[in-house]
This record gives sequence, structure tokens and C-alpha cells, in this order.
Amino acid sequence: MGNLLGIFVSNGGVPKESVNSVRVDYQGLVSDNQHDKKHHGGVMRAVCVLEDETLKKLQAEGHPIMPGTTGENLLVSGYDLKIGSIFSVGDVELEVVSAATPCKTISDSFVDGYFNRISHKKYPGETRWYCKVLKTGVIRISA
Repeated sequence: MGNLLGIFVSNGGVPKESVNSVRVDYQGLVSDNQHDKKHHGGVMRAVCVLEDETLKKLQAEGHPIMPGTTGENLLVSGYDLKIGSIFSVGDVELEVVSAATPCKTISDSFVDGYFNRISHKKYPGETRWYCKVLKTGVIRISA
């Protein structure tokens, strides 16, 4: 069983701000927005998830990455995520459909701006994951 460690939203761009709860519909987190709708958002990229294990590994390498700085909506731990994984966070059920391709807007989270450090092609599994929503609902950080 996995754990939800953080929920992050913004009006577009990074870093995303932490919130305690959010409603999730088929388009993603209701209070979240993206400036670049061509590359972000939509049903097949509704929720962006980062595993805490990846975050901690990157921090141990010296990268200044923090929760929410790479545009993820959820920070989780204890899930073994890969394309095809189906998992629940609160009432919401998600399916991992692709790796999220990194771009220059998150370069401040990496030493020397090396945002490709979370490229699934270069570092398989050490990435953010795009998920589609299979079941809508509300997710919240446990007290």
C-alpha cells in the first residue's frame, strides 16, 4: 500500500504549491492549470506523479529539487510505478500511461540545469509519470 506525501497545484508553471486536499476529475486536479496545453494536461496526462524514492535519490545526488518544483501533482511513496500500473490514492484510481518528458522549465531543480536527469529514456524509471484518471474523487493528505 502506497502513501500520499504531497498534493501540488498551480495556475500554470512551476513550482506548484502544496495543498491539503483536491478534487480530481477525468481532466486532472480541478484547481490545477497548465500554460502549455500541447504538452501538458488532458485525459491522458491528467495527473503527474513523482515517487518520493526518485526525489530522495536526486537530492542525494546534489540536485536542488524539492516537492512541487518539477510540476508534479502528487508526491507518493511505496508504489512500484511503471507504464500500465493501476493504483489508488484516496478515492481516486489512476493508471500510469506514460513517462512525463522533462523540459527546460524545470531546469532550476537540477545541478547545471540538467533537467534530462529525469528522462525515462536516459534513466529508466527515474521520472515523473503521467496518469489517466479511472475513478474520480477527492484526495487529501492524512493528518
